[in-house]
Amino acid sequence: MRVAYVVKRYPRYSETFIVNEIIAHEAAGLEIEIFSLRPPSDERFQDAISRVRAPVTYIASGGGKAAELWSGLEAAAEILPGFWGKLELARGEDARDVSQAVTLATEAHQRDISHLHAHFATVSTSVTRLAAVFADLPYSFTAHAKDIFHESVEPEDMRRKLADAATVITVSDFNLEFLRENFGSVAVGVERIYNGLPLERFPYTEPRVRPPRIVGVGRLIEKKGFSDLIEACALLMDRGRPFSCCIIGAGELEADLRRQVQKHGLESLVELAGPQPLRDVAAQVAGASVLAAPCVVGSDGNRDGMPTVLLEGMALGTPCISTDVTGIPELLRHEETGLIVPQHAPRALAAEIERLLESPALRCQLAARARRLIEDEFDIVRNSARLRDTFAKAAGAERPRLSRLS
Repeated sequence: MRVAYVVKRYPRYSETFIVNEIIAHEAAGLEIEIFSLRPPSDERFQDAISRVRAPVTYIASGGGKAAELWSGLEAAAEILPGFWGKLELARGEDARDVSQAVTLATEAHQRDISHLHAHFATVSTSVTRLAAVFADLPYSFTAHAKDIFHESVEPEDMRRKLADAATVITVSDFNLEFLRENFGSVAVGVERIYNGLPLERFPYTEPRVRPPRIVGVGRLIEKKGFSDLIEACALLMDRGRPFSCCIIGAGELEADLRRQVQKHGLESLVELAGPQPLRDVAAQVAGASVLAAPCVVGSDGNRDGMPTVLLEGMALGTPCISTDVTGIPELLRHEETGLIVPQHAPRALAAEIERLLESPALRCQLAARARRLIEDEFDIVRNSARLRDTFAKAAGAERPRLSRLS
């Protein structure tokens, strides 16, 4: 079996879960080819990228020239059986999506691809859905968070994608229930498979003796809630609690967060460290007493599904604090595998951080249970095997005919 992974951009600094998944598939002997609809835009990449063997093809966006589009259609018709008749089914779709889908379908046919899988129910799935019809292949996609909850999500578009896919994966039970409640029968077959970690790369150490250090990791955007973490740090400073805090990542709110640090006089205690390679992030997390991820639902509906950094922190033995956003409580079970505070609640966040800084015993209890949960439910070897099973089942599924635009 040869599977095409279709993504909007590859590689992306923040999407280590996709890289982990591909590496696990390759280790199990599955042949992967990666198709990216846009060139990479990040300045840094995780070192795990070097372990991926799959070739990467960047699909031209079509440029909008009629002559180029037409020549591409003519070339596809020479290769793809029944192409002209299938093309009519794409009437009303975005022209660039159609153009890229034609290229993807042609490449898949020529390279003997047997299944198409997209990550995120956005443009990657839009293109994959069309290409699956053109190439007479099954397709699947993984829905994460922004592609489900953001205000830009069009319900009818999501409905068509759910209806036409051979199988659909999502990454939490919260997402699963949301899709089934909002999309009814077309979401009945959606399956929950958690993102996984390569556990051998995240060795556990007991957090009994660690400095009073707090770490936060993620893009500096609204949904990560780092403004609340800085407010919590200001409260800890006012209480005279010894601590330091390092926030790792880059993003559009960096200047705002720096001003907030300065406003509270936290320059000597809170560091905005920018993006770092995964090995350095893991070392920072493994040396901290607390990993704080005060996630919130953004003003545009955007929210985290299940932040990979929480999996990593729990695997490494660092006690984690987060909020009750989407699937996070499935991972951080309050007072069992971590601590949960309300969104936008710096006082509650500060209180729980202080508990962990004060109590080595509590840190050890939470960390030990968290590691067991990661081993039981978030092992990339086991979870990628489940995903490969869905690919194999899709091989016998009825091919999509495209649910038409309403």
